[in-house]
Amino acid sequence: MSDTTPLDYASAGVDTAAGDRAVELMKSAVARTHDATVIGATGGFAGIVDASAMRGMSQPMLATSTDGVGTKIAIAQAMDIHDTIGQDLVGMVVDDIVVIGARPVLMTDYIACGHVVPEKIASIVTGIARACEATGTPLIGGETAEHPGVMEADDYDIAGAATGVVDAPYVLGPERVREGDVVIAMASSGLHSNGYSLVRSVVARTGLGLDAHVDSFGRTLGEELLEPTRLYTKLCLDLIEEFGVEAGATGIHAYSHVTGGGLGANLSRVLPRGLTATADRSSWIVPSVFDWVRRGGDITWEALEDSLNLGVGMVAVVGAESAGAVIASVKKAGVDAWELGTIRSTAALEAGSAAGRLISGTKGVQAGGVLLHGEYRIG
Repeated sequence: MSDTTPLDYASAGVDTAAGDRAVELMKSAVARTHDATVIGATGGFAGIVDASAMRGMSQPMLATSTDGVGTKIAIAQAMDIHDTIGQDLVGMVVDDIVVIGARPVLMTDYIACGHVVPEKIASIVTGIARACEATGTPLIGGETAEHPGVMEADDYDIAGAATGVVDAPYVLGPERVREGDVVIAMASSGLHSNGYSLVRSVVARTGLGLDAHVDSFGRTLGEELLEPTRLYTKLCLDLIEEFGVEAGATGIHAYSHVTGGGLGANLSRVLPRGLTATADRSSWIVPSVFDWVRRGGDITWEALEDSLNLGVGMVAVVGAESAGAVIASVKKAGVDAWELGTIRSTAALEAGSAAGRLISGTKGVQAGGVLLHGEYRIG
């Protein structure tokens, strides 16, 4: 006999009251990301940002990016720690738009879950808001969607989108890069949030629990794997402000955010055809977590450098005369930096039969190349 009990939204599995409670818990954290440009929207249907500052630009251009944090979420769920992956989300999105020199002006987030637990949702959004505050990005809107019957009660996924603005004469990219430029590496904070399907497979193969202490990490495996993505937005914008962007012997010419695909694939995308960046693998010490992944999965270095950042989270291509000062400024900001290589003529490198691994034409972009050479040093 069929059930004739009247249905409502709650009995169907959607708890709107829990959603309202989550909003109340996160409200103050979100408000701290707002500056004078944020205007309250009528009814809360949309966020509004005052764009009057763009009037002073000769040709304002909007930049946008959207992303998630991938299967790193599974680590957060297993450890029941939810206030750090928001930083990963902001890093994946906002640090992509700063690559072209854009200053972020707004961000929105989206959380899909099987069941709204207000404290959990608030913890996620608080992490997002904290990172937005650190990068000067107003978090002006978001959505939490409950999907009973589609997702398990404890499951969730997050995504975000950001918009930035840059004046056309200050857009960074391949057209500014010249032979003789210097390639500067900025250290990552660890794995960031790429390659976790590989990383989780290694964890499963080793059989090590996330609560197991690993001496080389100085903490548990789970704590190491959950280390948040380093945020480079403010640092990159400050470097532009300090050194300028004019193509030539000085200034910042291009940035590359090292995410999925590794150093070679991402750096080659911001170089013009006919030029190749040399990258000396021995110029830094690879953090121990990457070697742990390599050994635990019996993974070749080549496969690893195609999947993980190996300790380099952001790259700057700069005029040779500015290189030393740029490195000093990055270090002063608390991020390790070093000279990774130089920009060379591809034809000259080929003519000289340069040794190493050449990566080019990745991610559908026919641009420059990256010659990875030397041997990695392990931390």
